[in-house]
Amino acid sequence: MSTAVKMVNITKTFPGITANDNVNFEVKKGEVHGLLGENGAGKTVLMNILYGLYKPDKGQIFVNEKEVKIDNSAVAIKLGIGMVHQHFMLVPSLTVAENIVLGREPKKYELLLDIKKTLKDIEALSARYRLDVDPKASVCDLPVGVQQRVEILKALFRGAEILILDEPTSVLTPQEVEGLFDAIRALTGQGKSVIFISHKLKEVCAICDRITVLKKGKVVGTVEKKETTPDALAEMMVGREVIVALKKEHVEPGKPVLKVQGLNALNDRKLPALRDVDFEVHEYEILGLAGVEGNGQTELVEVLTGVRELRSGNILFDGKPVTHASPHERIGMGISCVPEDRQKNGLIMDFSVLENLMLGRHDRPPFATKWFRLNLSKATGFADRVIQEYSIKAPGTGTLARHLSGGTQQKVIVAREFSRKPRVIIASQPTRGLDVGATEYVREKLVEMRDQGCAVLLISADLDEIFALSDRIAVIYEGRIVAVKEAGQTNELELGLLMTGGKR
Repeated sequence: MSTAVKMVNITKTFPGITANDNVNFEVKKGEVHGLLGENGAGKTVLMNILYGLYKPDKGQIFVNEKEVKIDNSAVAIKLGIGMVHQHFMLVPSLTVAENIVLGREPKKYELLLDIKKTLKDIEALSARYRLDVDPKASVCDLPVGVQQRVEILKALFRGAEILILDEPTSVLTPQEVEGLFDAIRALTGQGKSVIFISHKLKEVCAICDRITVLKKGKVVGTVEKKETTPDALAEMMVGREVIVALKKEHVEPGKPVLKVQGLNALNDRKLPALRDVDFEVHEYEILGLAGVEGNGQTELVEVLTGVRELRSGNILFDGKPVTHASPHERIGMGISCVPEDRQKNGLIMDFSVLENLMLGRHDRPPFATKWFRLNLSKATGFADRVIQEYSIKAPGTGTLARHLSGGTQQKVIVAREFSRKPRVIIASQPTRGLDVGATEYVREKLVEMRDQGCAVLLISADLDEIFALSDRIAVIYEGRIVAVKEAGQTNELELGLLMTGGKR
């Protein structure tokens, strides 16, 4: 098999850090090549160099066995390199067809968009690679799995022969993952090469032919799929044995702590997001909430934490109504939240680690005096203790949050929320984008809090995580709770069907 891409001795440094240290990476034509590594291992930097978003400090890049210089993404696209980012780059108000041809529109009379040719070309491309889409549909109306197909078609329309997929399954149902894998096999069957970046080791082993692991900017090794396992890959990434699937001991749940009745709320577009939502979470219990993104999970978290207004319904905490309590009051009552977007909603990026650890309690003893002045010695002592207890890798308490890795940022949030000794924890996508080591840590902490009597509401699009942690599982679809199951009495197929509006 000939070589599609070869990167030789790639080195890239940023102030104070070497992201890539003499990295050698090779992808063959017609293969799916997995790229693994912890957060901060350098895999995204390496792919951004290949796609022309960064320039290497030194090293060589060969495409189709010819040395090339990739100064920007336009050059990469001309060389047949396409990239589908983790966060989609689509214009929601445009149609599928308009998004795919944007910037390369087929013209009629050298002026007008040739709609007929555009639709014909997209339908042919869609059929060729088994990526079924409706070219006339508006992107804003599409589920995330279909939006991802649009992103792949957009890259193929521009002539991509080498496709980089960054965390492509992070928001997909099991059925959508299988559909994506079918499309990937169709691509490689026609000679295209795929670079598959993921933290989901089972999926990497299912779809990749070879796998390269990075650690601290260096290549640990490249292995054949048939010669490795998820456990072996995790150990290569972290340098020790990792518990990929957490084993839980059964704990008898206690009394209901959080109870919601008939919740109705609107989304930002003033459309119904929650429709008569009812559930309860008990002491010593993790209730997993499974669902495809965009089915009301974000609005539910905002309603429960007091940052979104309810149209109707009740929220009870220890049997007392808290429906109209402010977010600050709910924190004081014992409701903690790990939000889905750590940078937007979980941290103030220009605050220090110390300041972020105090948020929500900064105006209360022991951190605030009766004159509302900061007791710096108490705050520093607390921060030092929590940094050690939660293994937060930060140069010091004064380090700004924006200078921490994604995994360390998540640990700061977890440390702040869990150290309050809450009665209820709302954990929304708590391990998204984290490597296996950080994922293991956060999951262990959630189980630890449950075992201490906390009621945990776990909201996750990752069914492996839902099954690994949950005692009971609720499924949300189009803003409604469509089923509640005991974790041991259901499976991924049934949940995947329920998540997409199907029935058992």
